[in-house]
Order: sequence, then structure tokens, then C-alpha cells
Amino acid sequence: MLIPAAALLVGLAVLVWSSERFIEGAVGTAHHLHLPSFLIGSVIVGVGTSAPEFLISGLSAWHGQPGLAIGNAYGSNIANIALVLGVALLLSPIPVAAGVARREIALLVAVTLLSRWLIDDGAISRLDACLLLLPLIGYLALVAIEARRAGQSATAAPTIDPEPEVAPLGRSLLWLILGLLLLVASSRLLVWGASTIATALGVSDLVIGLTVVAVGTSLPELASSISAVRRKAYALVLGNVVGSNLFNTLGVVGIAGLINSIEIEPSVRHRDWPIMLALTVLLWLCAIRFGRPSAQLNRTQGGIFVLAFIVYTAWLVIGAFAATE
Repeated sequence: MLIPAAALLVGLAVLVWSSERFIEGAVGTAHHLHLPSFLIGSVIVGVGTSAPEFLISGLSAWHGQPGLAIGNAYGSNIANIALVLGVALLLSPIPVAAGVARREIALLVAVTLLSRWLIDDGAISRLDACLLLLPLIGYLALVAIEARRAGQSATAAPTIDPEPEVAPLGRSLLWLILGLLLLVASSRLLVWGASTIATALGVSDLVIGLTVVAVGTSLPELASSISAVRRKAYALVLGNVVGSNLFNTLGVVGIAGLINSIEIEPSVRHRDWPIMLALTVLLWLCAIRFGRPSAQLNRTQGGIFVLAFIVYTAWLVIGAFAATE
């Protein structure tokens, strides 16, 4: 138990430091390339901070642990909205750029509904995996087209965040790459320690995936979002959460399903997916303008998200220990 506990502490320390460098690099790169912050947050930061989920779900599927793979992806989505965005909102209200709720968050609701249709038969087959990956490829293609439009994007207003202080382009790229590598490595170390301890306590693969691994692989998102709030790069925070959830639902589950067919436990369809959908729809409703000149996610909504995460996690933990008795 000493080595896993040490891995938890070291992984957490490196995670905090590397998240600062990663966000510094992301903000600087966006500034020098004249790209909107939301675009950087949803793609570069979103993919980067989802790297642990890709790695862990892929390895879990390869080693025949489907519960861990699906639990990691869906649990991370729940943690991203309820914990990551919730904590960020408690630190500061976050403005929502024009079009984000109408396009990106609405797309997230749509792919969440798509995932329900695919898991209804109790499995993610290789065909299902392809049906998940195709929309992701299309989304990335649209993002690439928008990135060419002279630094403008129909999904984000470049003036929504204050002008940040940025490092030179070379240094920004260095911190972007180095910070990402350290984020992935430190989160992997942290998750290994936590999973080892949880397994020793007799907790199931699905519950480990939904709690310990999901929170652990969401730590890059949490750390980078807190760093972004401190730098007042608010568009990066929302872009990070929305982009990461898109990649988890489509890419992480899709790649795991290509590696090995994933059996879906009934509790995923009846408990975890409905929670994931409810949080996604709530985020969409909070971000819609409803005739207002501007939209803003506030601290009250952040408190609701965090409370939902606490209740959900307590529900899982109590159920897990009840099942081991």
C-alpha cells in the first residue's frame, strides 16, 4: 500500500505543476496563431486532457476489462461537468460565447443520445464503434475548416476573454507539448495508485472506472481549468469540458470498442447514462441565452453541479460497499 500511496502523492504534485505549464502554452499558442480560445480549449486542450481516458480505456479493452473502459469514459464525462466545471464556476462565473450553446453543447447532447441508442442492445460492437468515430472525424474536419478562417470562428468571439499575457511562440509550444506529456504521465501514475488501492479493497471494475479512474483521468481537466480561471482564460474552461466530453463519448468509447467488443452492464443504462445525459442537458439549458444579450454560467449553477457530483459519488460508493458485504 505504501508504493501506491506514494504514486498518488507524486502524481498529484506533478499534475498541478504541469497543468499550469500546459495552459500557459495553450493560451500563448492561441494568441500567436490568432485562434479563438474556445477552439483551442475544445480541440487542443480537450484532446490533450482526454489522453488519459484514451490510454486507460484502450488498455482496459485490450486486457478484457470492459467495465473499466466504459466506466472510465462515462464517469469522466460526469466528473467533467459536475466536478471540473462546477469547481471552476465556484471560483468565477464563466461567460458563454455566442453560438457555443447552439452548436458545441447541442452537439454534445446529440452524441450523448446517440450513445444511448448504441448501448441499448447491451454491447458496443465494432460497428457501433465506427458509428461513434465517424461523427468525431466530421467534427474535427469542421474545426479544421473554421481554423482557416483568418483566426475567426462562428462558435466563439475572440474578445470574450481578457487579453492574456503570453510568452513567445517557441516557449508557448514547448510548454504546450511538455505540459501535455507530464499531464498524461502524472495522471496515469495517480490512477495506477488509486486503482491498486481500490482493487485491494474488493471494488468492481465498473465502480473503479466510474469513481477512482474517472476522477483521476479528469484531474488534468480540473487542474487545467483552475489554471485557466486564474489566468481569466474563461473560454478555455468551457471548451475544455465540452471538447473532452465529445472525445470521451465518441473517441474513447469508439477506440475501445474497435479493440474489443464492450459488454454494457444494465446499471450503465439505468443509472450512469441518465446521469450523464441530465448533466449535459442542464449545462445546455444554463448556457442558452433565452433572449438575453449575453449568457453566463454562475456560481449557483456551479454549486448545483458539485452537489450532484457528491450525491452521485456517494451513491456509487455506498452501493459498492453494500455489494461486497
